[in-house]
Amino acid sequence: MSLDLLVPVEEIAVAHTALISDLSLGKNIKIHTKQNGIPDLENVQIAILGVLEGRNAVDNLGTGKSFENIRKYLYQMFPGNWFSNIVDLGNIPKGETVEDTLFAVKEILSLLIKKNITPIIIGGSQDITYANYRAFDHLDKTVNLAVVDNRFDLGELEDTINSQNYLHKIVMEKPNNLFNFSNIGFQTFFNAQEEIDLVDKLFFDTFRLGEVANDMSLVEPVFRDADIVSIDLGAVRKSDAPANNNATPNGFYGEQICAIARYAGISYKNASFGIYEYNAKLDEREQTAHLVAQMIWYFIEGFNYRIEENPFLDKDEYQKFIVLIEDDTINFYKSDRSERWWMEIAYTHNKIKKTTLIPCAYQDYLIANDQIYPERWLKTFRKLN
Repeated sequence: MSLDLLVPVEEIAVAHTALISDLSLGKNIKIHTKQNGIPDLENVQIAILGVLEGRNAVDNLGTGKSFENIRKYLYQMFPGNWFSNIVDLGNIPKGETVEDTLFAVKEILSLLIKKNITPIIIGGSQDITYANYRAFDHLDKTVNLAVVDNRFDLGELEDTINSQNYLHKIVMEKPNNLFNFSNIGFQTFFNAQEEIDLVDKLFFDTFRLGEVANDMSLVEPVFRDADIVSIDLGAVRKSDAPANNNATPNGFYGEQICAIARYAGISYKNASFGIYEYNAKLDEREQTAHLVAQMIWYFIEGFNYRIEENPFLDKDEYQKFIVLIEDDTINFYKSDRSERWWMEIAYTHNKIKKTTLIPCAYQDYLIANDQIYPERWLKTFRKLN
């Protein structure tokens, strides 16, 4: 699919760039405008993309509009010491049907990913995450999806996909390329016990809001291992992000959701980042638009600090720790450069013994030293065998 489908950035956002500093972000990225057309993608690393679709947002009518509010704040921010070339490709318009829109999202994201360009998606209803997931079909590899949400969005499998059942479609539909799903920030009273049990039976990772809020570093390994990151603004407390009809009193604070965005950006594996369910008509003093702009800034900041690390390839740059638990030996590795941790998993596939590395936290090493299998290790081991 051609990028010609894209509509230019809103005129009011483009006009705003005339009033900002020459050092600001809006003056240092290429923007899809009516006058200049779609920017050249040569040597581009990051592409910002709005999706003007919100028809399947549950109880959040009005989402998928007015992204100029977000762009206005984003453009006036100042970049850090960044190396990445950034473009704003404008918006994917609503199709005649929601299915048309999702198909366009899938094809355009697939095109960008093939070019090793990381899309930053501004939505729109969160079922767009499904189209994002299907954009990875061409890679012929399993995909890890990390979602920041107070709900699992499993819902019921229906003919119509929506913002609260899209995960059911991802899990059940073939081809099934999903290896792992992680939910960060769920609140128990928003999820049926049957859904909680199902997620556990599938060996997926879940982190309660309170657990993460008390120690944000717990979820850094989750984002380090994620190909796709999807954030529902309903996961942010209403006082910090009112522009969502499903916003609640409890949730992440603004600085916490920005830390999460930076974790996603700094992940060398992460290939797409989406922020969904922004509803401009509910945005008091454009507070949420400003927060979303800061989340995008922090993602880009993290992106520019990415380093590729692999304990199997550069053994001299890592400390190795060996822990014996029952009949198993678990090797832990700590990077001398970033102080990040990995653990090694030995498994058998088609009668062939193999090993793999997964990101972990220092806490996993401490748990193993207490002769307890880290939950992250157990779930991955069960999925691999």
